[in-house]
Amino acid sequence: MTEQPPPPPAPGAPDAAAPPVCPRHPDRVSYVRCQRCGRPACPECQRPAAVGVQCVDCVREAARSAPRVTTSMGGRVRQGRPVVTWTLIGVCVASFLLQLATAGAWTEQWAFSAAIGAVEPWRFLTTAFLHATNITHILFNMWALWVTGQFLEPVLGRARFLALCGLSAVGGSVGYLLLAGTPADAGWYQGVVGASGMVFGLFGAMVPVLRRLGANAAQVIGLIAVNAVIGFVLPGIAWQAHLGGLVVGFVLGWGFARAPRERQRLVGWALPLAVAVLLVGLAVGRYAATGWLTTVA
Repeated sequence: MTEQPPPPPAPGAPDAAAPPVCPRHPDRVSYVRCQRCGRPACPECQRPAAVGVQCVDCVREAARSAPRVTTSMGGRVRQGRPVVTWTLIGVCVASFLLQLATAGAWTEQWAFSAAIGAVEPWRFLTTAFLHATNITHILFNMWALWVTGQFLEPVLGRARFLALCGLSAVGGSVGYLLLAGTPADAGWYQGVVGASGMVFGLFGAMVPVLRRLGANAAQVIGLIAVNAVIGFVLPGIAWQAHLGGLVVGFVLGWGFARAPRERQRLVGWALPLAVAVLLVGLAVGRYAATGWLTTVA
């Protein structure tokens, strides 16, 4: 009996005798296969799994299809360090070094005053990343930002926490604008710097968040009271900015903490938007009431 030779492989068909190669890197031979899809995976595409390894494509697909795990406040549960908190601290430190290196030019470019805020409104926010050249000013604010941030950021989630920080900073500047007098007063032209408005906003948010979690907020309330007294006793402290940031932070923290579970995502973007619109309205109304918009036009 004569045996027929096997037919040649079709054009483009894989050669069964050829060594397996990684689909993402065809130039790399790999005898390790993904435990999920069975395809070869080179060392660069391998990801450790509970049993064996998985390829990077299967890991990415599993992450997309996994249920979204959230905290009781609606923030997404993440592993690792509080990225937003570290980033804000890094920006403040870098800005402080630029203040020292430019002999005040960096400060003059980004600091806020009631007079200049009408024509350069970004200063309502940028002033929060500046500090007095006294090292104790930035050290205290960065310490407070770290202590509050490493608690609030994981609980609220990165997006809510970033909105809280940014709006509290702007709220501090708006508070100063509302309470700094009129264009006839020296305070109208006085520059103010510091992350204190942001920090007081975080203090304010911690109170309703702690109470929502069933924790004792007495220490935070005491810290707020002590710093409020210091703001009135020591000269050169813009207590108006502290108050503005505190109010904004408390409102946002209360809204995030009290939102029903089914409406947390809605509140997460609608409340910051409403607060932002309110702050803009207050600032424009203040400038209009003092006639400053006509003066700088």
